[in-house]
Amino acid sequence: MDPILNVVVRSLCVYFFMVIAIRLFGKNQLSQLNAGDVVLLLLISNAVQNAMVGPDTSLQGGLIAALVLFVANFILKRLMFSSRSFESFMEDEPVILIKDGVINHIALNRVKITQDELEEAIREHGVEKIENVKISVLEVDGNISVVAEDEKSKQTHYSRIKRKPKRKYY
Repeated sequence: MDPILNVVVRSLCVYFFMVIAIRLFGKNQLSQLNAGDVVLLLLISNAVQNAMVGPDTSLQGGLIAALVLFVANFILKRLMFSSRSFESFMEDEPVILIKDGVINHIALNRVKITQDELEEAIREHGVEKIENVKISVLEVDGNISVVAEDEKSKQTHYSRIKRKPKRKYY
């Protein structure tokens, strides 16, 4: 096989493997990275580098692999933009966590967010009580959005932060 074609095929295989792996592990893992996540990304990039370029460790091989990754990502984004069914396959729908001050415990359990984490996110938005939350949503990118109602003026305030997933190792 032609060395350039070899790098292209290997790079595409690694790219699609990583897209599928990220999709399977869910949106909660991408909202904010902690030290362990950064180490994992560095180790994965080191592990898949050789799988992409194989024996071709030249500058040309690395640039071809990078170009293939950029083109594959561009095509994937275009497909998601042009096909609603493909987009829904690649990304989950937003999940309502709180509506009119009432926590949706079924949704919390499904997305693996504890009530303590949700309360922390609400406080980070400057909302003191869950009862003051009009709606809180776990967005498709892993962010938690909060819309709160000010009791004095009956005015709605919106803010959005990135959720920092907490890892507990026992």
